[in-house]
Amino acid sequence: MKVFNSIGLVAIGALLSGVPLLAAGSTGGDRPAEVALEPLILLAQAEDEYVPTRSRRGRQRSTASEEQSTPVDEVLPVPAAVKEPEQNEQPAAVVEPVRDAVQPAVTRPVVREAVEDSRPAVRRPPAAPAAVTPQRPRSAPVIREPAVLKARKPRRSSSRGGSVAGQPDPNSASGLVRLEPAPADAVYAAEVVPDRWQLTKNLGLTNHPWWDPYNQNTLKADRPVFGRWFFNMALISESIFEAIRIPIPTGPQAEDGPGSLDVIGDGEVSVAIQEFTAGFVFYQGDTTFMPPDWEFRFTPAFNLNRTEAQQERALYVDPRRGTLRKDNHLGIQELFVDKHLYDASDRYDFTSVRVGIQPFNADFRGFLFRDEQLGVRLFGNRNNNKLLYNLAWFRRIEKDTNSGLNALNEPLRKDDVFVANLYFQDFYTLGFTGELIALYNINREGDEGENYYNQNGFIERPASIGLESPRNYDVLYLGLAGDGHFGRLNLSATSYLALGSTSRGVFVEEETDISAGFWAAEASFDSDWIRYRLSALYATGDDDPFDDTETGFDAVFEEPLFAGADTSYWIGQAIPFIGGGLVQLTTLDGVLNSVRSSKEEGQSNFTNPGTVLLGVGADFDFMPQWRLSLNVNQLWFAATEVLEEARAQGDIDESIGTDISISSIYRPLFTQNIIMRASAAALVPGAGYKALYGDEMGYSVLLNLILAY
Repeated sequence: MKVFNSIGLVAIGALLSGVPLLAAGSTGGDRPAEVALEPLILLAQAEDEYVPTRSRRGRQRSTASEEQSTPVDEVLPVPAAVKEPEQNEQPAAVVEPVRDAVQPAVTRPVVREAVEDSRPAVRRPPAAPAAVTPQRPRSAPVIREPAVLKARKPRRSSSRGGSVAGQPDPNSASGLVRLEPAPADAVYAAEVVPDRWQLTKNLGLTNHPWWDPYNQNTLKADRPVFGRWFFNMALISESIFEAIRIPIPTGPQAEDGPGSLDVIGDGEVSVAIQEFTAGFVFYQGDTTFMPPDWEFRFTPAFNLNRTEAQQERALYVDPRRGTLRKDNHLGIQELFVDKHLYDASDRYDFTSVRVGIQPFNADFRGFLFRDEQLGVRLFGNRNNNKLLYNLAWFRRIEKDTNSGLNALNEPLRKDDVFVANLYFQDFYTLGFTGELIALYNINREGDEGENYYNQNGFIERPASIGLESPRNYDVLYLGLAGDGHFGRLNLSATSYLALGSTSRGVFVEEETDISAGFWAAEASFDSDWIRYRLSALYATGDDDPFDDTETGFDAVFEEPLFAGADTSYWIGQAIPFIGGGLVQLTTLDGVLNSVRSSKEEGQSNFTNPGTVLLGVGADFDFMPQWRLSLNVNQLWFAATEVLEEARAQGDIDESIGTDISISSIYRPLFTQNIIMRASAAALVPGAGYKALYGDEMGYSVLLNLILAY
């Protein structure tokens, strides 16, 4: 679809009024320099893509408003008089005189056509044509309404344009012709128009349906609602179907199926999810080069999910509730107000504050803390946008068990996150951004005095492993990260050092220290339509669960975009730790072997076996709409002493296995408005995985459809 460039439309409005353009700052008393008017040729410009907010599997993210052009008052020149039409000449637009010496701030011009034509008009005014009325030049006239474009037969000959012998008329496709310029002795008056967006709308050039997000639309913040206030609405529907096979333990109750006396039961599970997200943003400001002066954002999400398992007690702690679970939840993922405090320089370096439920990501890839939580955030930039900073405090909200959305019906958790980070653009070399991170997590949920169970009846806090004792912890994360490119080599790297203490250990009834580390990097290289990737990750493990130092690395709330992300089997699935307690070896959409109840409702655990990953992959852009990705990751435990102690089992090998995945993403409109995704993954068991779960291969198949407005 095509739209006119808004700057060009202002020029077209002046041309159609039959007047030369006024230079900025000129007044009615000045004699402006005239601009020679060439034949009017209306050109169309391809519209930019509309890209809504990206959505991820099963958990909608925040919607962001599009940046808009700066609204400014515009001065439109109009002629004081129009010469009388010559004989056999079509008269131009008629101008009424100024009735009063002082006009209102905004006066809509009235233009009536005295042109009769046998050809149909492109746009006909509602009023009947009026005749030319004699007028006395008491003062400079003002046009009352925008000129209406009418189709007229092109002139056969003209000193200024029209058809050229032997060549087609360039305006024949539009049916429009050029209006004659104003006479040289015309007197001009200036009129202030509140904004430039309404000009094209009043001319009838941008009257597009409300449901069209590609052209100018008030619902997509392309035009102000009033004054300098804009409204942006985004609607997202995400449909998911997934079939998986993961190890699921048999329940302590009697089973009636084959293999019911085994420790591991039937692990086939099917999941269907439908989630609707709506984003509403109301903001004021000039957002081309600076953030909005005020922004109010509200993003509700409604989740419907259906899960069916083959194994009793896989979905509920009470086996009488069966193997089918249907659930729904309405969560508030964003609800905040954003205030622009001040500009720090004439290049729009700024400082703003945001209060409420808001998204936050501590690093580039989401390894440490990526979530929507209640908090206060001070942010801005300096040095011509080369330095960007965040200072924030968050109090964590409980999550709904089966949807992962915020559960505002539950009390806030006694879990606080303080974070400060600083980004350096063009760090060391052009095109590479560095980051310093400091995050302090204070958890006091051990003081609650009672256990916390999720909606399915499973215990979340304290975690059911080791002593199962309530505990508090303080942990400081110090991080260094970078993302960008060195020439043709793309590189993203993140490292963390975790230091702190816990009120009691997982296996020891005494206070312990925390000292753990993490490092991950992904390098890629583009060769025509193929991108080759190499991924590596190392998270330290605890090799002595009975000493006074916990050395296994764990995050606050991870959701990494790394090594295939949720299309990978090991990252995309929550693998239960069978025989060692009611905990998960890995969490949903997490790469760390953290051995915790869950990342949504559980506490961090620094007594864990750690994670080692080495992977290769490639992205194949067969078409602009279609990308195929392959990933092969080799996985190990960094240390197995924690697993051996929890399972009372010796000689567990470090090898987890080989994770192989393939995914396809198809965007039929070349945009994010329709996204079709399909993926399949399998884990070829290694010696360590076989010691825990046997030699049965795990798999997952995912179908995902995203529709966005």
